[in-house]
Amino acid sequence: MERSVIIAGFGGQGVILAGKILAQAAMNHGLEVTWLPSYGPEMRGGTANCTVVMANETVGSPIVDEPTSLIAMNLPSLDKFEQMVAKGGTIIVNSSLVNREVARNDLNVIKLPLNDLGAKVGNMRAINMIALGGYVKATGVVPLEVVKETMAQMLEKGGKGKFVPLNAKALDEGYNAAH
Repeated sequence: MERSVIIAGFGGQGVILAGKILAQAAMNHGLEVTWLPSYGPEMRGGTANCTVVMANETVGSPIVDEPTSLIAMNLPSLDKFEQMVAKGGTIIVNSSLVNREVARNDLNVIKLPLNDLGAKVGNMRAINMIALGGYVKATGVVPLEVVKETMAQMLEKGGKGKFVPLNAKALDEGYNAAH
């Protein structure tokens, strides 16, 4: 089993953190992992993406030509990465910001209104965890509880433990919203 995901969006949407949490959760779940962040020149407001590859055996490279999944947090990310996703793969689209349909019909498309759901959980900065919760539900690559435990450990270690309840709620919201 090998799964790969590109998480892409604007800087400031928490794309890199979501990728780090997923990568660490996959390692905690016993998978082999690579994680490759990529930042645009502006950081906040610019573009950011990261690639996470998770497998039962050693991962040869963090560079992926055909990811099995894409989390597109905005329209430029969908435009840039949609054609790369492997046939039969999954795209999670932030339908709050993406105003077009996915052009391909050979993919599992999950539309999540991340910005609306962020308002519902009480903080727009939690949309990365909402998206990650949706990804976990759609792919089953790592159990939600492992992701929640990993998120809590990472935030507490980074001195941001006060955000654990919000992010746990956001993970649940995304998980429950994904079909």
